[in-house]
Amino acid sequence: MTERKPGGMPFESWVDRQIREAMERGEFDDLPGAGKPLPGLDRPHDELWWVRQKLESEGLSMPLPPTLALRRDAEEALAEARGARTEAEARRIVEEINGRIREAIRTGLSGPPLNLAPFDVERVVAEWRDRQR
Repeated sequence: MTERKPGGMPFESWVDRQIREAMERGEFDDLPGAGKPLPGLDRPHDELWWVRQKLESEGLSMPLPPTLALRRDAEEALAEARGARTEAEARRIVEEINGRIREAIRTGLSGPPLNLAPFDVERVVAEWRDRQR
């Protein structure tokens, strides 16, 4: 049973006393990172935050499942095509990634659903032309 002060407030717990005494001895002074915000507080909630943090601190990476890797490559290819130096280069980039997308749709890749269709080459090239003006 917890002893209570007059008025119903509990007395200082053993843990509270240990913390208070350590503070009085200065054991919490000059701790690394003290007074700084916790890293990652601005990021969305992620149940695997600790796995990602460990991988990052160890300089490791997890390979993406093939479908996710292709989605990433497709986004990068589209950005590369939009920044191409020539119309022919933009067309070549889009046609190359479209070939990979068609092959993945035809044969199937492991991982989550691909949810990706080949890009409209003419639309991407038209957007490229518009950016050049």
